[in-house]
Amino acid sequence: MVDQDMADDFEGIVDLIAGTEDIKSVLDGLTGFAAASMTSTTGVPIECAVTLHRRKRTATIGGSSGRAAVLDRIEQTLGDGPCVEALESGVPVLLGDVSSDLRWPEYRSALSAAGVASALGIPMKMNDDAGAVLDFFAPSTGCFTEQAVSDGLRFAEMAGKALRLAVRIVAAEQRAEHLKSAMDTRTAIDLACGIIMAQNNCSKDAAFGLLSNASSTRNQKLNELAETLVDRFSGPGTAEAHFDD
Repeated sequence: MVDQDMADDFEGIVDLIAGTEDIKSVLDGLTGFAAASMTSTTGVPIECAVTLHRRKRTATIGGSSGRAAVLDRIEQTLGDGPCVEALESGVPVLLGDVSSDLRWPEYRSALSAAGVASALGIPMKMNDDAGAVLDFFAPSTGCFTEQAVSDGLRFAEMAGKALRLAVRIVAAEQRAEHLKSAMDTRTAIDLACGIIMAQNNCSKDAAFGLLSNASSTRNQKLNELAETLVDRFSGPGTAEAHFDD
């Protein structure tokens, strides 16, 4: 993989992150670049998958093809294979020949059935609460040479930086969305209390008590009841917090 190819990949990954809406899309895009890069290095068609592990979250899997994603998911389910070992050890792990290597028998059977002859797991450096690894699949043996592994490590270093950024961006967007949702909920409750205060000539605390009692009696969430009340008196869409773009 020449430096210009690496530069082109980096530019493509930056564009990918800039236009993404979720981590799964980033992972699918990254594996596409990774597969193309490794194909260029080895001269044979390479497929790639990636697994992202984050604390308190289900592992997210992306793939350059449906088959690659399925094979990676099988490995994660078995908890055994070059990708899993690479993630745990932090170093590349090569399965050079599916037919003769004695490690990971169940996973080797799945690879063989899918027409994969060799595989390579390369970890990506992530933050302390996350881990990710690229899983390359080849239709023949002898593809993942020392040069191929070296190029894979270079790509993984670049892709890891991009993925760390993407994870932070998506997390920030999710926090902002959760905050907006919480503020919208608070707005609906405040407006509903205002309506109750006007109708019953009572204090805000008393109005909130009436709203809470009604929520319990109807077995309906407080914010949903508040939104229903606001919609009834003011029309749909009133109880939203507004932000400048």
